[in-house]
Amino acid sequence: MRTWKKWRTAVALGVIGSASALEYAAAQGSGSVGREEPAASPQTNVTSVMLREAARSGDWLMYGHNYSNDRYSPLKQITTANVGNLVPRMVFQTGTERLGSLETTPVVVNGIMYITSPATPNNVVVAVDLRTRKTLWRYEHKNAPVSTACCGPNNRGVAVSGGNVYVATLDAQLIALDQATGTEKWVATIADPAEGYTETMAPLIIDDKVIIGSSGAEYGIRGFVRAYNAATGALVWNFYTIPAPDARADEGGINGWYGHWSRTTPEGTPLHRDIAREKADSAKYADAWKTGGGSMWMTPAYDPDTRTMYVSIGNASPDLDGSVRPGDNLWVESIVALDARTGKFKWGYQMVPHDVWDLDATSPPVITIVDGRKAIVHAGKTGWMYVLDAATGKLIRRSDAFVPQENMFAHPTEEGTRMLPGANGGQEWSPVAVNPELQYAYSVALHQPMNYKTHYAAKETGRLWLGSAFVAVPGEAQWGYVSAIDLRTGKIAWQVKTEQPMIGGATTTAGGLMFTGEGNGWFKAYDARTGKVLWSFQCGAGVNAAPSVFEVDGEQFVAVAAGGNFQLGYPLGSAVFVFGLPKAGR
Repeated sequence: MRTWKKWRTAVALGVIGSASALEYAAAQGSGSVGREEPAASPQTNVTSVMLREAARSGDWLMYGHNYSNDRYSPLKQITTANVGNLVPRMVFQTGTERLGSLETTPVVVNGIMYITSPATPNNVVVAVDLRTRKTLWRYEHKNAPVSTACCGPNNRGVAVSGGNVYVATLDAQLIALDQATGTEKWVATIADPAEGYTETMAPLIIDDKVIIGSSGAEYGIRGFVRAYNAATGALVWNFYTIPAPDARADEGGINGWYGHWSRTTPEGTPLHRDIAREKADSAKYADAWKTGGGSMWMTPAYDPDTRTMYVSIGNASPDLDGSVRPGDNLWVESIVALDARTGKFKWGYQMVPHDVWDLDATSPPVITIVDGRKAIVHAGKTGWMYVLDAATGKLIRRSDAFVPQENMFAHPTEEGTRMLPGANGGQEWSPVAVNPELQYAYSVALHQPMNYKTHYAAKETGRLWLGSAFVAVPGEAQWGYVSAIDLRTGKIAWQVKTEQPMIGGATTTAGGLMFTGEGNGWFKAYDARTGKVLWSFQCGAGVNAAPSVFEVDGEQFVAVAAGGNFQLGYPLGSAVFVFGLPKAGR
């Protein structure tokens, strides 16, 4: 396992990288003196056909690489045999203030890379030509005042299609930029940030629509999934993640908020609810659904064959005080299938009815083939991997726990109740990667023992509304896990313990590799089959973003943001590293 000490020293001394330029790594030599300037990358218009066929592409055309969201690259130039030779080939410094997490996944279209920076004070989008190592344009959106944003300001990336680059901003705007120049084409207001609505996810393009969801469930909002016209920014359809009590079946079910009273999870694990008390209180809190939460944190998956979109829906509001929101609280903590053309509800699977532990569904769903049929895979904050039938939403299997579980679903008390997993999971927002050849899903997880303490708190517009507190247990160690789950059995194929809780995401390749980073600055390549660490590199700041893999002129590269994580206190930074094999002849 190589650590490239010489390169780490160069990074520490600031030898490479600058505020707005890509440069070859010092370990490679600049290679610029006396050499002919490389030709600029052509502007490539991303079409609907390209997006549908992205799974076979050498580019990285969307946040999850393809509509399946499996973060699996078919490239195999970098393999288990030669990954130990990886070196940084380029480093880009965004030059933004280090006040938020750098969680962008670079989107790459024919040699041009599009990245976003932390949303403090402004949302920034940058286009970089990887062939010439020049910044093509830089766009800054001045955010309206946002009182606060759960888990720190961040942005996870862009969508590119039809000559446009689309970004959602912390102050709840959706913006279309000209792909060639970075100039604004249109701006759509999604919601009011003063009420707690924010946007951090990467949008998804489906045909002529831009798909976006809302964050802000910690502030008593009513969550939604929306489609906007990609050419004009006009609203096309809206699906509320919290259906009204009189909602039709195609809107999420009749009386969905109060009409169900589950004593267990769908798999039969007891939830220890006082159903009689909840029913008695339901009239008193008849309007709770209006502020019921239900964020859609992450980019959905999409099946073009059935025109079905799969979304993960987050926590209820208030997070931990269930006494003021009786019922199962559909569709929080759920995977939901929607018709992408109309936004109509198809099915839902609620992992944790009436959640009072903040164990929401945040990690993006993945479409893959399991047991010969299309399945939806989701890694829960509960610490289980769920495999659902894509057509019906029925459970195929729930995996073995990939993190320690203790006192599961014990209710918070005034004195405090100790429970595992803690409020961050399990699997947080970090996307899993699925290797279809091995049928392994890769989880990056957290072990954070916590005490849950309840207390009543009245809702205040734009103020954090948890209704409780979750605090780390003093003196107890925290750590992380990198796990491969065999989707055919639900068993853990291999697992590696890390020194810190994991957050950021994984990517896997046809070269037999899985890449992920850690909060201590290490970016690592694992043998996808065995879990052996084959290569690592110290990036100097937390690597808490999901990588992308792509090729330029026949060379394969791996790009990852190293900018830390505000939520977990990992070292912040502003660098995007592009790794590749050593340049021929050097």
